[in-house]
Amino acid sequence: RTTEQAFGDKLHTYTIVDAITDKNVLPFRIDYIRTIREADEVDDQQKVRDIDRERALNAPERIRNVVQYIREHFDQKTMRNAKSYAFTRLMNVHEVASARDRAAVEEAKDKVRLSGFNSIFAVSSIDTAKLYYNEFKRQQAKLPEVKRLKIATIYSYGANDPDLEMDGMDDENSENTEGLDVSSRDFLEGVIRDYNATFGTNYDTSAERFQNYYKDVSLRMKNREIDLLIVVNMFLTGFDATTLNTLWVDKNLRMHGLIQAYSRTNRILNSIKTYGNIVTFRNLEKATNKALALFGDKNASGIVLLRPFRDYYEGYEDAGKKTPGYVDLITELKNKFPVGEIIASEQEQKEFVKLYGAILRVKNILSSFDEFVGQEILSQRDVQDYHSMYIDLYNELRPKSDENKENINDDLVFEMELIKQVEINIDYILELIRQYHDSHLNNKEILVDIDKAVNSSIELRNKKDLIEQFIASLTVDSSVDSDWQEFVKSRKIKELDQIIDDEKLDKKATYTFVENAFRDGYIQSTGTGLSGILPPISRFSADGERSKKRETVLEKLRDFFDRFFGISSGKL
Repeated sequence: RTTEQAFGDKLHTYTIVDAITDKNVLPFRIDYIRTIREADEVDDQQKVRDIDRERALNAPERIRNVVQYIREHFDQKTMRNAKSYAFTRLMNVHEVASARDRAAVEEAKDKVRLSGFNSIFAVSSIDTAKLYYNEFKRQQAKLPEVKRLKIATIYSYGANDPDLEMDGMDDENSENTEGLDVSSRDFLEGVIRDYNATFGTNYDTSAERFQNYYKDVSLRMKNREIDLLIVVNMFLTGFDATTLNTLWVDKNLRMHGLIQAYSRTNRILNSIKTYGNIVTFRNLEKATNKALALFGDKNASGIVLLRPFRDYYEGYEDAGKKTPGYVDLITELKNKFPVGEIIASEQEQKEFVKLYGAILRVKNILSSFDEFVGQEILSQRDVQDYHSMYIDLYNELRPKSDENKENINDDLVFEMELIKQVEINIDYILELIRQYHDSHLNNKEILVDIDKAVNSSIELRNKKDLIEQFIASLTVDSSVDSDWQEFVKSRKIKELDQIIDDEKLDKKATYTFVENAFRDGYIQSTGTGLSGILPPISRFSADGERSKKRETVLEKLRDFFDRFFGISSGKL
């Protein structure tokens, strides 16, 4: 029975093309990765269950290569090396997931800072899920724990074989695991034991606890606590997580099921996440184009899918309109705004801001293409100089605001989230300082490099005097790493004590408040914490004096936090 037979003629359609055009969801970028030899490859559109083909797809060498590819490209695809962003995270996941009455549990949420996104790996069967889970464990076994991806797996009995290329995608039964064979259930018990060890939980495959495990996995995916979740059908329909940007695929998808699975990745979060990443290890190009034509229109791929690398790099023409590529934009930048030249007029400043913003946006897209490595054109020093020019104009023209994407006026936008994404960090600066120290404090060219690098970084500019004073304190006998930590700790305490003295704050309470801020990644402006450090205000004081005092203290502590966060530990 069709939808029309059940409900009558459709009154209106709203397709994925409409949603992307309206900027309600993001477009997709798709990589088709060939993983078996030409002679072995079978067109995945065939409705055929071939034992030899399944043996080839589940061959140990192929499984090993796919896992290796994912591990090598994980940071690139999920943008883990991007600058951090603020995110509201659920802090009591286990309590919420295990509650019999969800309404009776208050969700504890707090702001944290995250870098990059997470992913789902959709595979063809439970047996394949087992193979991949074990291979990830094997390849990560020798890595230090901090470098291991947090891998989870969930599956349960489904009435239909998930890899029969159905038009839709039936959910597996998330209620219990009663239908699983003994081997699959035992394996899942082991997976959940690993999960319990990682997250301090106590789930298993019994009916109630498996339901709670399902809820816990869902919440931790939304929290970006799980790096990669291996699934068969679960989480491929109806699951929304804004932190999810990549779907790895080793299963046959088609029609509505394909669009549903792809759409797990394209929920809008911030300006760093500009598309959903699809990396498929099966030949799904025809299925993708067919699904887009059916659920969008015959020209849907031009809107729904990102263009090929060359289009963004070299430019393209569409409907008679020329869109410049990265090469064109960089050429224009170097011709109009040579490094080191002052941009004098307001009109030229606006032109530079628009041009460099366009470069940042297209570079953000190109960064996920393997082909872009080594083709950036600009040297690192030139990038630092242009960043510095861009930040100077941002500070000169912007209104006082905490926003990352600044509208200066109707026709000027600063892409500050994107410039943060590619900026220099303190580790890079310390490496340069080590090189300077190893030159017996004689290589002044390195000092020039340090100055350029610091000026090109939003995060490091307010630390410039700290860096310069530390360099001035160096001797040939200094130990850069340990001396830097001691230097920063000393300055941190000195500057915080100065704020406490100037504003007559409670010292013990302020130390606790600041340590909590460094632990959480931000200064808490609500709640009793800030009020508890303020000095008592006389009842005879002018109206609004306590509020004014609160804002003054808050601004000073935020400046202090921004200055020392990321270069020192939280303990005072």
